[in-house]
Amino acid sequence: MRLRTAFLAGSALALVAGGAAAQTSLTIATVNNGDMITMQSLMGDFNAKHPDINVEWVTLEENVLRQNVTTDISTGGGQYDILTIGTYEVPIWGANGWLVSLNDLPAEYNVDDVIPAIRGGLSVDGELYAAPFYGESSFTMYRKDLMEAAGLEMPDAPTWEFIREAAAAMTDRENEINGICLRGKAGWGENMALLTAMSNSFGARWFDEDWNAQFDTQPWADTIDFYLGMMEESGPAGAANNGFNENLTLFQQGKCGIWIDATSAGQFVVNADSTVADQVGFALAPDMGLGKRGNWLWAWSLAIPTSSEKQDAAKTFISWATGPDYGALVAEAKGWVAVPPGTRKSLYEDSRYLDAAPFAQATVDSMGTADPTNPTVDPVPYTGVQFVAIPEFAGIATQVGQEIASALAGQQSGAEALERAQEFTVEEMEAAGY
Repeated sequence: MRLRTAFLAGSALALVAGGAAAQTSLTIATVNNGDMITMQSLMGDFNAKHPDINVEWVTLEENVLRQNVTTDISTGGGQYDILTIGTYEVPIWGANGWLVSLNDLPAEYNVDDVIPAIRGGLSVDGELYAAPFYGESSFTMYRKDLMEAAGLEMPDAPTWEFIREAAAAMTDRENEINGICLRGKAGWGENMALLTAMSNSFGARWFDEDWNAQFDTQPWADTIDFYLGMMEESGPAGAANNGFNENLTLFQQGKCGIWIDATSAGQFVVNADSTVADQVGFALAPDMGLGKRGNWLWAWSLAIPTSSEKQDAAKTFISWATGPDYGALVAEAKGWVAVPPGTRKSLYEDSRYLDAAPFAQATVDSMGTADPTNPTVDPVPYTGVQFVAIPEFAGIATQVGQEIASALAGQQSGAEALERAQEFTVEEMEAAGY
């Protein structure tokens, strides 16, 4: 009996050791926003269902994430098994053969439930190359109490002129209330996401139909003059350092009257962390009456680089993290208001979500007005609302963003920033052969 017991115990230890040795470890590069932090807090569910897969997270600030994953995938570095990337990168990287096709996700994933515009933006020639974790446009968030105190009423579809007037009326610097908070931090996905979408509504373009840079045109001058003037009048101190997360904190603390940013922020301005949760209203992004609004279309998504040697395990994780059951998991832990928005049609047919999320309809309406294939007032040779879908854009727009951030910080004028942006863009596009 003792020999048999010892044998069984030894066998059990061998099985445990063998199981541990057989465990697959995934490294995921992700962005440090609220939805992705929530996912990490829910990993107990995934671990229970998939004890053979260990997940290691590398969580980075948005600009750093983009730089790291771009370097890794373009060099075939293989540092990550899953990348958090966006609507800009997926079509380019998919066409380059850098991403693994996700067309073979299991039937229960129900890919047909994914909102068509989001799915289309993550596909190349019918191949899905990334699974959306959440989708977004951008819209206007505002303090209803401050708007009322100013004697104004926010339209469902405001103009930029009204936004500037309202921001000035709300500003109370003695009490640390800024009339408006907008992105100022340099980066193609930070200040240039806002400013490119904003410029569309002013009639500006990155390039004309012959790929000539357009920063020396009047619509761009109008855009930047308006942005800098409004931020000087009503924006927070140090605005050139503020991106999405910094402005979110300011708004939650009651220090912003108006914030124009991602629709995914809706849940965070009405949750328990927000001191003004019961006073937040929502409207479309502003326009200039030219037929285009200053809102974008984006999806943070999970993709697998072809350099990963653990593609099956990576697909298992992606199916869990972006599948139809994940929303209910978030709802149980955090409430329906916290479910990642903008990816599945079924979410906007669920009364539990619609009742909990006062921003739901504004999100749908905003996503519906963004048109990546026809983003500007005048014709352009590119697609993309807040970006230009060419490989050179990220580097060019990052430099342009630095010039405009410098103007916002008072280190140069808006005209000087645009002049340098024009010179740099022309040089880079000529070098790229356009």
